[in-house]
Amino acid sequence: MKKILVPTDFSDNSLHALKVAAKLANKYNAKLYLLHMLGISQTIIGREETNEGAEAIYYMKLVKRRFDELRSMDFMQGIEVEEMVQNYKIFSEVNNVAHEKGIDLVVMGSHGTGMVNDFFVGSNTEKVVRTSDFPVLVIKKDRPDFKMDKVVFACDFDKENIHAYRKAMHLFKKFESEVHLLYVNLPNQNFLNTPEMEERIKDFIAEADEGDLSNMDKVTYYSGYTIENGIYNFSQKIGADLIAIPTHGRRGLSHFFMGSIGEDLANRSELPVLTFKI
Repeated sequence: MKKILVPTDFSDNSLHALKVAAKLANKYNAKLYLLHMLGISQTIIGREETNEGAEAIYYMKLVKRRFDELRSMDFMQGIEVEEMVQNYKIFSEVNNVAHEKGIDLVVMGSHGTGMVNDFFVGSNTEKVVRTSDFPVLVIKKDRPDFKMDKVVFACDFDKENIHAYRKAMHLFKKFESEVHLLYVNLPNQNFLNTPEMEERIKDFIAEADEGDLSNMDKVTYYSGYTIENGIYNFSQKIGADLIAIPTHGRRGLSHFFMGSIGEDLANRSELPVLTFKI
């Protein structure tokens, strides 16, 4: 955990994410990369003699001042920071920057107030999650006590999730987290009886962990009317610090969950959510 990318629009939500990122950077001696997406083309910035060019230069100076304000905050002291400005609001560029800089983790803020367009649903955060090849940690509120001592990794244990599972377990090992693997069983066409669930998960872990079945002890089978409610209720029950889930990238979270994970789970739960691309 040496490089953490924090996209920021200088809002309170992105400040919450920055505080968490700074806490991780301090703990793991990592470098922070602050990225602001200005939405002004380089062509306009170069037109100094025009009103558009003058306005662009003004906003660039304003961004620099806002970066300086962030760097001067108490929780940022002693952390190595690199600032970047992306002139186009194309959210796949966050992924490009992450590849260019060799990022280990992206940390983003989200308001998640319960409106249909909040959090993952149609939001900027969802756009980053869908296009990111890197783990994305989503923070919804100020978390001065942020920790990852107890985490829930929920999936359907289909073998297409093995890559995401391995990335998650590798990261949680670094964080020294207590991991709870969760399978939510539904009372519909996807229902599995106990032997079927056990066989499915045994096959998954045997392949994912190369024959080591010790993580079978970390699996909980939990019944729910929806995947979202099952994850939410189980996480609340055990007092989890974080929920981790695999995603299908550009196809979005709803493809994995076959439902509206953004509207239900993310807006009901105040827990941080960590996504891993399948």
